[in-house]
Amino acid sequence: MESRNPRLIQGGMGIGVSGWRLAREVSKTGHLGVVSGVGITQVFARNLQNGDIGGHMRRALEHFPTPEIAQRVLKKYYVEAGRAAKERFRQLPKFTIKPPRELTELCVCASFTEVWLAREGHDNPVGMNLLEKIQMQHLPSLYGAMLAGVAYVLMGAGIPTQIPGALDTLALHQPSSYRLSVDGAGPEDDFRSTFDPSTILPLGAAPLKRPQFLAIISSATLGLMLKNKSSGVVNGFVVESPTAGGHNAPPRGKAQFNERGEPIYGERDLVDFAKMRELDLPFWLAGSYAKPERWQEVMATGAQGIQAGSIFALCDESGLVPAIRKELRRAAYRKELNIVTDARASSSGFPFKVAALPGSLADQGVFEARTRICDIGYLQSLYKKEDGTIGYRCSAEPTEVYVAKGGKLEATEGTKCLCNGLMADIGLPQVFKDGDFERPLVTLGDDYSFLPHLMKDENDSYSARDAIKYLESGMCNSV
Repeated sequence: MESRNPRLIQGGMGIGVSGWRLAREVSKTGHLGVVSGVGITQVFARNLQNGDIGGHMRRALEHFPTPEIAQRVLKKYYVEAGRAAKERFRQLPKFTIKPPRELTELCVCASFTEVWLAREGHDNPVGMNLLEKIQMQHLPSLYGAMLAGVAYVLMGAGIPTQIPGALDTLALHQPSSYRLSVDGAGPEDDFRSTFDPSTILPLGAAPLKRPQFLAIISSATLGLMLKNKSSGVVNGFVVESPTAGGHNAPPRGKAQFNERGEPIYGERDLVDFAKMRELDLPFWLAGSYAKPERWQEVMATGAQGIQAGSIFALCDESGLVPAIRKELRRAAYRKELNIVTDARASSSGFPFKVAALPGSLADQGVFEARTRICDIGYLQSLYKKEDGTIGYRCSAEPTEVYVAKGGKLEATEGTKCLCNGLMADIGLPQVFKDGDFERPLVTLGDDYSFLPHLMKDENDSYSARDAIKYLESGMCNSV
């Protein structure tokens, strides 16, 4: 498998939706299973506090190359009996330009554990998906995944020119840095996060295998820029259309919106596949391609295959809470599920697909009743303060706090807390002081026409292998 490119890549979705169970099941079939590295420290720490049901994370940590670090993490976060149902999760430190050592160690262990578990029991490759926007944890996340043998790294929601070079240096256990995007910074400024592998492993460790890097893009123009200007080798691309779930690239040109407030995509947003082929690098198509009948079309573009997300988000091995999966499948099967491309929901600045699920943060009443808080901070932006130091703000935090930090009031309108909402999607919601819980915020792609082929009725379900068998039925007829 590692000697050839995969035909099917399972999308790296949400926070923990593409968890190790799903990725392992997909990879065991010979396709590329992908874990989500987004928010991995929170997922890991909260599962430890819930008692590490099944002992999976502790089993993985037995293989961590520096046992004393694994023991420090377990001592601080593992709760043997599991926390009480309405006990708040321990609040982690937020990532900053100089994170505390305990947070870096936690991040490395979390990333290692997720990949190790996804690889357990088979020899096929596993990938990890990250968002370029969430910059300050890239280096420890990547290093932990590489220690566990991750074979592919996929990244979108930004322009990841620095990642290929970071993979090169981390594979050699060399100190690495990542230049950070900082609002208000000038050309003379050079704000960086740094990571030294020698804080995790002693000097002299054997080099790691450098994973393949696939950039998630929306145009051949961006692909050309990444190929020519990245700090190291880009190995391929996932070309994502605006019908894909999660974050979408904004439309090119002047912003226009439909009557629902969704950004309008036009001719300029269509991918030029002739130019993609000229890049002479493998690429995969994403966004409404989870249909056997589209394989011929996919192959005709010159693509290697597809990346599919939503079909796996709704399968039994998905990290989504079972009740949420069931409700989404039922509504989608009935063709009653409403997916909105919300231009304001994400504080990242990218349009974000939101499933209109009753009782979730997509419900305007639920959203307005929630007290704004930023206690996780993955999507916080960095800004240069008047004294030249770095500040941190998020348009989903309390409005008055954001404005006091120099943020514009209009940026807060309609912005939802993705960090907390996506944690609730996978059954790890923070508990409020009154005992209530954070509400979910579900993302899904526009197309779910695959469901009638996988479910006999609206109450049925299906496995990842069922989804793969369905998708494979079109492969044999494609070139």
